[in-house]
Amino acid sequence: MSRLLWQDPGQVRLGMRRFRLGPARDLLEEAGRSFTTGFNAMVAGEPGRIDDLRDDLRGFAYEGAGMACATLDLLTLTGGRRLRELLSGQGLLHPHLIHLGTGWAYARMRLRPMWGIRSVHPLLRWMAHDGFGFHQGFFCADRTVGRQRTAGLMDRTRRAIFDQGLGRMLWFHECARADDVALRIAEFPAGRRADLWSGAGLAATYVGGASTRDLERLASAASGDGFRAHLAQGSAFACAFRLISGVVPDHTVAAAPVLCGAEVDEAAAWTDTALVALGHNACSGEDYQAWRAGIRKAWARRDRDT
Repeated sequence: MSRLLWQDPGQVRLGMRRFRLGPARDLLEEAGRSFTTGFNAMVAGEPGRIDDLRDDLRGFAYEGAGMACATLDLLTLTGGRRLRELLSGQGLLHPHLIHLGTGWAYARMRLRPMWGIRSVHPLLRWMAHDGFGFHQGFFCADRTVGRQRTAGLMDRTRRAIFDQGLGRMLWFHECARADDVALRIAEFPAGRRADLWSGAGLAATYVGGASTRDLERLASAASGDGFRAHLAQGSAFACAFRLISGVVPDHTVAAAPVLCGAEVDEAAAWTDTALVALGHNACSGEDYQAWRAGIRKAWARRDRDT
């Protein structure tokens, strides 16, 4: 089965996808190749290959591993056994990225998250819709970016999370050029831009590729569009993802004060506080959206106080 599922690392080349090219190209393509490394390692039964990657790239590889486990679980009708083993074992420090990766599996198999997989994290499972949006934007850019289409049969909550993933993808689509990301987001209807800004903040902080000056322009554009809090929320997500993994690269350290107005540990703490406020039974899409809203409120308090 591994030979049938193997993913060609060349498919993540930005030029092949007709994306914008620029100085950050190598960085972004390295992230994409790490994703395919994680996927191929899991389907080949060689998960140890992920640990051969540089520390700051392993999160992308675990995103690919999440896609691989979800794909195998869906094909073999195990109900999510491999995915649960990854989340509780080797991928313990990368739960968010793994859940994002499951969305790729559903998109590739033309299914809707989270059919057929049980007993994963009750709230993080909604991130599969984010991964679904990233995948659709990356591989169907003409339809998803150019014609601004989303997947069918999605309610408002799922569409919002889908758009956060699409916003992450726009960071790749525009090769981490802040001005071009802002211009691209401006082409979308106002009702979708908040979530796109959230995704852009997440990618800018987690993936990197922009200078401090570029990030300042990104923040200014988000403010001018009325969605500065959403940009900060996405950036805070990325801070939390990196902090939990135990590896916080320099570009994340540099991005947090610009996009969040706070250092990495403080921004990450907003996500914990907002999550705790939801209580132990948070599991719905509305709870996931309330989590994001709680982070925005924390940013707004910090911004007001300073």
